[in-house]
Amino acid sequence: MSNNTKSNALWGGRFNSGVNDTMQALNASIKFDQRLAQQDILGSLAHVSMLSKQGIIAKEEANKIISGLDLVKQEIESGLFNFSEAHEDIHMNIENRLFELIGSTAGVLHTGRSRNDQVATDFRLWVRDATDEIVILIADLMKSFLHQAENGIDTIMPGFTHLQLAQPVTFGHHMLAYVEMLSRDKKRFIDSRLRLNECPLGAAALAGTSFPIDRELTAKALSFDRPMANSIDAVSDRDFALEFLSCCSLCATHLSRFSEEIVIWSSSQFNFVTLSDSFSTGSSIMPQKRNPDAAELIRAKVGRVNGSLTALLTVMKGLPLAYSKDLQEDKEQVFDTKDTMCLMLKVMKEMVADLKPNKAVLLASSDKDFSTATDLADWLVKKLKIPFRDAHRITGNLVRVAEQQGCNLCGLDLDVFKSFDERITREVYKVLNVVKSVESRQSYGGTSPCEVKKQVDEWKKVLN
Repeated sequence: MSNNTKSNALWGGRFNSGVNDTMQALNASIKFDQRLAQQDILGSLAHVSMLSKQGIIAKEEANKIISGLDLVKQEIESGLFNFSEAHEDIHMNIENRLFELIGSTAGVLHTGRSRNDQVATDFRLWVRDATDEIVILIADLMKSFLHQAENGIDTIMPGFTHLQLAQPVTFGHHMLAYVEMLSRDKKRFIDSRLRLNECPLGAAALAGTSFPIDRELTAKALSFDRPMANSIDAVSDRDFALEFLSCCSLCATHLSRFSEEIVIWSSSQFNFVTLSDSFSTGSSIMPQKRNPDAAELIRAKVGRVNGSLTALLTVMKGLPLAYSKDLQEDKEQVFDTKDTMCLMLKVMKEMVADLKPNKAVLLASSDKDFSTATDLADWLVKKLKIPFRDAHRITGNLVRVAEQQGCNLCGLDLDVFKSFDERITREVYKVLNVVKSVESRQSYGGTSPCEVKKQVDEWKKVLN
């Protein structure tokens, strides 16, 4: 193994030679942390402006640095910037280029700060931007589900527990369940943003600085609510990244659950919904196949998101205060998860909008497997004042008889009903109708069309 002949000019005064080549490959993070370029320049601009205002550096020096940073930003945005592994990370790549552009004046930029507080600031800025983007995408997806809910207010479908037919519900009600889930996801991201919006800049390596800096000024310039109160915590904390990954994991789980339903519903055995060719693929050997690959891929990617959360939790669980180089392993998982989540949310939004419920199939399927049995038990309680447990037992016996006769509850003769209680009248058949069953569920949050419409109207106000 060869050694680099020159130590890093920005930190290598203590060293006689450069690091081993393989160590350089392990140590360098520029391949992924170049994504922090915009945030790094923003942080440096805020820092240098504060240094000038506080009289720590000359105004002429500050102006020269600001002009140089603007040139670096232009190079990065135009694709002309040369990201070099020799300069390890995004901070040193930018600072090295600043030296090339403006000379030794670039050396005063790092006054009163460390790469420790610099990267913590950059990363918080990046996660804040990612959070804002995901919140918008979640709201867009909620609108797609809400549109389906509004169109499905009167569409009867089977409701399931244990993946067994339980009671008839409306398609709109089912879609609103995902609106509620996504609303919680959205709130979690917004809530986590409140906690991450504190500024580490000025904490320096871990102890703060002896320079008369103004941390309130830099925090305000970067749209943070306040500076972080403890310099050790400021450089070592990655709770904000873990919270971001946790929020992503929960949201991805919700997307995966609906993906599973699409996979089941679009099968020929169910035929509840139809996906267009835009979200289906074929088989290389079976010409007849239509595979719901978009849903399956979203379902699978939750494993990737969960893996990122577990990876960073594992990195953090043994770290003493304050900063350790282990924290370089905090970004790739977050970057990958953000990209994955944005793609999942965008595809899911389009796929939900594309979904076509097969109303006739849904209605026919909801009238199977004694789905109105609970309505019968409720009727016995309300009309005959039978205790619910007795009504439950009578209904169970009637279901058993219907199974033996090969019919639904509606197919039983009135005499059969009367054999269990003489007071049962022909009125009982009205509650065994699936449409009537759904219409009767008018409790708050229930599945009746009138209740679903109320919820749809409320959500339209919120989202629009």
